Amino acid sequence: MKSKKRVTFYIDGFNFYFGLKRTKRVDSAWRAFYWIDIVKLCESFLGEGQTLEKVIYFTASPLSPQKNSRQSAFLNANKLINGDRFEIVRGKYLDKHIICPYCKGDISRPEEKKTDVNISIRMIEDCVMDTTDIVALISADSDLVPPIELIQRRFPKIGIKIYFPPSNFSNDLKDNLIHHRSKPVLMIKNIRRFQSAIMPDIVSKDGKTYTIPDKWRSI
Repeated sequence: MKSKKRVTFYIDGFNFYFGLKRTKRVDSAWRAFYWIDIVKLCESFLGEGQTLEKVIYFTASPLSPQKNSRQSAFLNANKLINGDRFEIVRGKYLDKHIICPYCKGDISRPEEKKTDVNISIRMIEDCVMDTTDIVALISADSDLVPPIELIQRRFPKIGIKIYFPPSNFSNDLKDNLIHHRSKPVLMIKNIRRFQSAIMPDIVSKDGKTYTIPDKWRSI
């Protein structure tokens, strides 16, 4: 009996969340998808003869206590539901100083660091260690083209799938796939998969409970 191909999802959390946020500004129905079972969503994209190995979510803790609290509720609820099938890899935020083009004043703005490097290293490591058969990247960050190209050169038997978060797109990633006779998946065209993966407002298991943040509740 032929074994199923192992699929590992690598999610650029920053790219994914802000894609949802931009889409919500156009269609408020997308607010409901902030509170989503990310593993269930990924599983819905599996094809015949494929099995989910793991979902790895790359992110950084926001500097704002309110935003950090909302993110923690989302991540903890997913971890509670999915156990070892859901892994979190953290980068960090650093203050970046820029000069305002209008007032010429110094502005401090938080910038996420390490995520693209962490994703690149982990994708390549999983290929080297033979823990996956298909790399499934959820991101539209063109900085991830080089590690994808390396995997295509050094591990030609490893499949590559790329999913663009809602409202995000990368011509560089798209062109890479087209060159390899493939194409990206536009997640914005898969709203039913999102709808089927919404978590209950209250997630409870093993004596632990996590509740959807008030700001994320649909009106």
